Amino acid sequence: MNFRSLITTPDKLCGTVADALLVVVATDPDRHALDASLQAVLSEAINSGDLALKAGRTLYVHRPVGMKAARLVFSVAADDGAKAFKVALVAGLAQLKSLGVKHLAVAASAALEEAHAEALVAAVTDAVYVYRHTKPSAAAAPVLDRVTLLTDKASAQAVQRGLKRGEAIAAGVTLARECANRPANHYTPSNLAAEAKRLGKAYGFKVEVLDRKDCEKLGMGSFLAVAQGSDEPLKFIVMRHEGAAKASPPVVLVGKGITFDTGGISIKPAGDMDEMKFDMGGAASVLGTFRALGELRPKLNVIGIIPSCENMPSGRAVKPGDVVTSMSGQTIEVLNTDAEGRLILCDALTYAERFKPAVVVDVATLTGACVIALGHHRSGLFSADDALAEALLAAGGAALDPAWQMPLDDEYEEALKSNFADMGNVGGRAGGAITAAMFLKKFTAKFRWAHLDIAGTAWKSGAAKGATGRPVGLLTHFILARAR
Repeated sequence: MNFRSLITTPDKLCGTVADALLVVVATDPDRHALDASLQAVLSEAINSGDLALKAGRTLYVHRPVGMKAARLVFSVAADDGAKAFKVALVAGLAQLKSLGVKHLAVAASAALEEAHAEALVAAVTDAVYVYRHTKPSAAAAPVLDRVTLLTDKASAQAVQRGLKRGEAIAAGVTLARECANRPANHYTPSNLAAEAKRLGKAYGFKVEVLDRKDCEKLGMGSFLAVAQGSDEPLKFIVMRHEGAAKASPPVVLVGKGITFDTGGISIKPAGDMDEMKFDMGGAASVLGTFRALGELRPKLNVIGIIPSCENMPSGRAVKPGDVVTSMSGQTIEVLNTDAEGRLILCDALTYAERFKPAVVVDVATLTGACVIALGHHRSGLFSADDALAEALLAAGGAALDPAWQMPLDDEYEEALKSNFADMGNVGGRAGGAITAAMFLKKFTAKFRWAHLDIAGTAWKSGAAKGATGRPVGLLTHFILARAR
């Protein structure tokens, strides 16, 4: 997809050369600074009741008189913000998706900023994405391959910066979606490791992949326990973007890479178990973020850690009541083998200590409890470091990839007490997302740490089933902000 900007003025919109012109308009009719021909079409549509100036409403006009573009779409935005602009774009793009539009021009009644340009790239990239790796019968990809954002001279540089950042993040989101969408027999821990190496070769990242023997030498008893029930070999992936001086403390991203989660001996119900191929959404988001970093090259050291395996039931599988020893030396009673994500992450968090990190952020499709708490709009954010939490919340806001901070009061730790180990791997049903975070917190005493539970945001169910690529946008904005 080719994204570019073009400086123009409202009185010249009718002369825009493109297959279609999408105009995002405000709910206030006095705000529509359009040329005479466009204003006439818009006013007539409003007066006739064909278009109400309410957020999300659209109007399609074919072969509009006096315009060089063969197709015209008006789409109404709730306000001038980037989020409302993106929502309006999505509605407008839906009108054009099945048509033969190769070149789309986009204009708006609001003054454009970097965030609007980034939102445009995200909306268009999402609209044209088609999964086809295991579906030869998938619909042909949309023919749209060129998008021009029309802007005034004052906003031109900001728009160009936003388009560049947006393209990098969108490429990362698309990679994360593609990885997570592939079935578990097509995307194993070995495939994850191969993708990491491919990124390393393409962008100059250093990539190291540890196998079972390496993890045994390191004493990763918790990670090994989860992996022991599967015939697929585990992979512990370490990626390095070296954008600053060697001595500069890195940001470390840790992504949960369970490529399929049956629940193990504590097996899940059959209904919707197919969606457990998405349980490597955290790992996919780390790969996607590195894809974006490869384009943007921030002057910051960033390390990605991905512990990856399957969680399967077998004669070798870890059992409820087993006690395992983590890399940190702390022992864990495995009360529920379906709480496996925290068991692989805790060893990855301990491994992160060797990098003397400035900050560590782990990302995981960790708990169904987080979905109950927050639904599918915001990721759960857990951190005892309020400054770090604020930075992540701000990054999510900037990326239109929002999170919500959850509590980490010491009292929640009581639920993890065990009579037979230093801790149990689960508490009771109440506050399940919080007790999962409290478990991880036990392995983070030596660095600043935050946890993102993306169980509600990493994929969609139902007719739109598929990975979302979140929170690549949040993570990329967080890293870019630190680099600045």
